[in-house]
Amino acid sequence: MDSEIIKTLGNFISSEILGQPDRKIDRDEKLISSGLIDSLSLVDIALFVEEQFGVLVDDTELNADTFDSLHELEELILSRQV
Repeated sequence: MDSEIIKTLGNFISSEILGQPDRKIDRDEKLISSGLIDSLSLVDIALFVEEQFGVLVDDTELNADTFDSLHELEELILSRQV
């Protein structure tokens, strides 16, 4: 079962980024390397993560190494939350 973080991120990306609110994004589905989202969308996702979860995302982290799946995003968020 997916965590609340995964669900929140998936819902945001599906509805706000892709414009497909009924689309389910699997936790390990590749977002960037598959071409599902583009580099401009990374900024929107980073801003959402910062606002929603209260963590800072450095510009250098806006890449496929840290943002390529919901699971990777969740790990980044959890590592920064106190």
